[in-house]
Amino acid sequence: MSTSSTSDSTFDAIVIGAGQAGPPLVGRLVAAGMTVAVVERHLFGGTCVNTGCTPTKTLVASAEVAHQARRAAEYGVRIEGTIGVDMAGVKARKDKIVATSRDGIEIWLGSMKGCTVFKGHARFESAQEVRVGDALLRAKKIFINTGGRALLPDLRGVGGVPTLNNTSILELDTLPRHLLVIGGSYIGLEFAQVYRRFGSIVTVIEKGPRLVFREDEEISAAIEDILTSEGITVRTGAECIRFEKRGADIVAGLECLQGPREVLGSHVLLAVGRRPNTDDLGLDRAGVKVDARGYIEVDDELQTSVPGIWALGDCNGKGAFTHTAYNDFEIVAGNLLDGEKRRVSDRILCYGLFIDPPLGRVGMTEREARASGRKIRVGARPMTRVHRAVEKGESQGLMKVVVDADSQQILGAAILGVGGDEAVHGILDTMAAQAPFTTLQHAVHIHPTVSELIPTMLGELQP
Repeated sequence: MSTSSTSDSTFDAIVIGAGQAGPPLVGRLVAAGMTVAVVERHLFGGTCVNTGCTPTKTLVASAEVAHQARRAAEYGVRIEGTIGVDMAGVKARKDKIVATSRDGIEIWLGSMKGCTVFKGHARFESAQEVRVGDALLRAKKIFINTGGRALLPDLRGVGGVPTLNNTSILELDTLPRHLLVIGGSYIGLEFAQVYRRFGSIVTVIEKGPRLVFREDEEISAAIEDILTSEGITVRTGAECIRFEKRGADIVAGLECLQGPREVLGSHVLLAVGRRPNTDDLGLDRAGVKVDARGYIEVDDELQTSVPGIWALGDCNGKGAFTHTAYNDFEIVAGNLLDGEKRRVSDRILCYGLFIDPPLGRVGMTEREARASGRKIRVGARPMTRVHRAVEKGESQGLMKVVVDADSQQILGAAILGVGGDEAVHGILDTMAAQAPFTTLQHAVHIHPTVSELIPTMLGELQP
């Protein structure tokens, strides 16, 4: 393992970025007998390990324990005294889990025979040359896995007030008195519920007419019901968001159809999107094309506009999820090393919203299926009619599936409710196998589970 060099070095491949796609690709390449340079300028593990999935889901778990402790009496369990949250302890637990994962990746890469690790900022000198500090690295194969970062929105007054993003909020070890979350989508809503359960007053401010606009209306409405039932204030239709300092508070000005025109908070979280880490790589010197938003343009096999250069993960705009980044690795490795013909267009869209209870989403929404011109059938079931959810005292949400009436193939589904992020995979697997919905409908599932009601729902499809 090398962390710095002043000499020129030639490798079979260079991997820029040690996020979710980079390290496993390095492992496959060195196993195939290649020499590989991997370059990481900051933290090994990328967004998922350091500022995404791992720390946020660790916070979600801590918040869920606090929430359940407060509900103990509903289950006949007596807890004496007030339920308190030690934010320093919450952060320490999160930091330990993150560090263990991050260190494991760095140690793994450093122990690989044939892999040389460079710590520093990589910039292209040409289509086959990358400079890291004083070292000039050469390779005929270069893989870009540089990830993304929070987008700073162009809102009036945003530069004049202190703000948080998905990275900086993870460093808090004290509880915000009133957290204003700007952006009513996946990242913002997870933090909103987490901090409400920790004890903050929370207001979600969304420019659009409803939360998570990507989802069907009844899913959005059910998500809002879950959040408001826990005391989170939701303000939608905020067309003109602006900020100013007022004493110790931060004022968010709104232009909404209903409700007060101003909200005062102690902290502001900006959760309005992401941008790729591509603006400081010298891509122009390599001839690599990017689109108007800075995402690297790739074909169906993740090759860029320059032969011998590939882009994987968040920087290519093809998924922006950990699981799609890892699938990018599988596509590239399969095509290069295994003689396969794998394509990005073969994968089925899937993702989760990890509020509690969570949303598992796969394929098309009903709105998208109707817009495609297909003749469809739809099935739905509220979680109040799922025994497992009722027994656990967590019956909020619903499940929904959309089927092509002619081919009988499942087009998409959403399960918003307890275990929804796991139960949806049975539907995803059926779709991946290109099997008719009757294959899943006729399967015998274990009772009592959430999954057992999916065949029932499929048996009640309506035009």
